[in-house]
Amino acid sequence: MNRQKGKMTTGVPIAIAIVIAIVVGSATASAQHDPRVEPAPTYVIQGATIHTLAGAPIEKGSVVVSGRVIVEVGANVAVPAGASVIDAAGLNVYPGMVDAYSRLGLTEIGSVAVTSDASDLGNWNPHLRAYDAIYPASEHIPVARANGVTHALSAPGGGGGFRGGGSAGIAGQAALIHLDGYTVEDMAINPSFGMIISWPTIQTRSFDFATFQRIERPYNEAKREYDERIQELESWFQAAQHYKQAVENGDPTNFDRDLQLEQLARTIGGELPVIVSTNDKRGIESAVEFAERYDLRLILARARDARKVKDVLAEKGIPVILGPTQSLPANEDDPYHYPFSLAGELYEAGVKICFGTFNSSASRTLPYEAANAVPFGLPYEEALRAVTINTAEIFRLADRLGTIETGKLGNLMITDGDPLEYQTQVEYVFINGIPVDTDNRHRRLWEYYKARPQPETPTATARRNGG
Repeated sequence: MNRQKGKMTTGVPIAIAIVIAIVVGSATASAQHDPRVEPAPTYVIQGATIHTLAGAPIEKGSVVVSGRVIVEVGANVAVPAGASVIDAAGLNVYPGMVDAYSRLGLTEIGSVAVTSDASDLGNWNPHLRAYDAIYPASEHIPVARANGVTHALSAPGGGGGFRGGGSAGIAGQAALIHLDGYTVEDMAINPSFGMIISWPTIQTRSFDFATFQRIERPYNEAKREYDERIQELESWFQAAQHYKQAVENGDPTNFDRDLQLEQLARTIGGELPVIVSTNDKRGIESAVEFAERYDLRLILARARDARKVKDVLAEKGIPVILGPTQSLPANEDDPYHYPFSLAGELYEAGVKICFGTFNSSASRTLPYEAANAVPFGLPYEEALRAVTINTAEIFRLADRLGTIETGKLGNLMITDGDPLEYQTQVEYVFINGIPVDTDNRHRRLWEYYKARPQPETPTATARRNGG
């Protein structure tokens, strides 16, 4: 059997393969990219360095994916009959990465309102699901998966409208999705994964982009509105608590069904995790205390001031989804390195961390957010874990995702180098046990403009002549 590096072949004699190719060639091609095909084909990735993230790397190893799951990993793996083989000699296999907090499928063009379904009217929408608004044909999805991001949490945003409390409110339920599929049903891992809450803040400064002027507000006014938002949040959870008790202990015919409270009540007791987006120390401490009172499974998001309460977070086992490291410090007097060093500080304190891009168009940069934290104290192996298995553990899906082990979903990336390095190219991506197309808008534009005729100038002539 002839194999070429990075090429896929089938484990059948060549003469038979020619006949099969004539009869079912087109069906095989579509099966490789159809997430719905059953039974899913068998694939063998052979001769690569396997970075399982569950143990030491396996040199010249193989991974067998069959029926959408990983069925064998090791250095001496037999090729099952009829399997498609990828000769990955000299390449590396890693678990697919997960964007722990994104807008993928919800926002296409930020400046065009009709292309964004990331938020709805109002600020209290616990019954709304991002899943129902996801656009599977979004141009951002293939861009992200071409860089090794195989699945993501797609989260709604708040409706805004509170001056002193920022865009505080209950945004709705996030969806955990595969980044491949013709329909949102094809993409679903968990359509209703977590309740997204934007925690109130005391906001005395804002910026009016219409006039390009900074707006200052009296602290007392901002504090009063903050207190009102906190009280409103309390009212919602008190009502949900009472509703949950009524459902569990009473006759359901004695009260009217309330879809908002029904969904919010799922957070009490931890059935549905609560993902709280907040940055300042006051907000983090308030959210932690609130979660304890209502028995919520709390996951913090962004949390730029988490370093100020890291020991508390470690003691209580509260994980943090960190935002982009490629950002400015939160406060004017913060050192420049704060966004880069936060991950390392939390890791050293014992806080479980992962990374999210909080974006749709920037989801492809996920590995570089983790990479930027490495020179500032985050160990390299932990940076890899922070975009793979850590997220799976925080989401309580480590039995299905995050490492290359038997029984887990076949979400993999095959690269020519370290995935945290900008120069690395992703050669293959497997999602839900199927190799997917890595073509995307970015690549098409690059090919288009690369072929643009060059004007006749001395510089262009010199370049063509090797000067």
